[in-house]
Amino acid sequence: MKLERKHALVLLAIAAWNVITYLRFIKALMDTEGRPTGYYVAHTILVIVNLLIAVLLGTWGVRAYKAAKASQSSPV
Repeated sequence: MKLERKHALVLLAIAAWNVITYLRFIKALMDTEGRPTGYYVAHTILVIVNLLIAVLLGTWGVRAYKAAKASQSSPV
């Protein structure tokens, strides 16, 4: 399957959304007090995994965007 520019933009948008929402979630997590340690551990793991997913999707999006741009400029 060949990814087009619109697919790359969707991947980049999802990656950006994950980063923005989980950075906000980190701030809310830091403002929370009086929870058991397990709460913080579980949510920290959740944040880390979702930020890694954002990095992966962002990488795929950049690669797909560059590939689509290169295929668009080269004659067929």
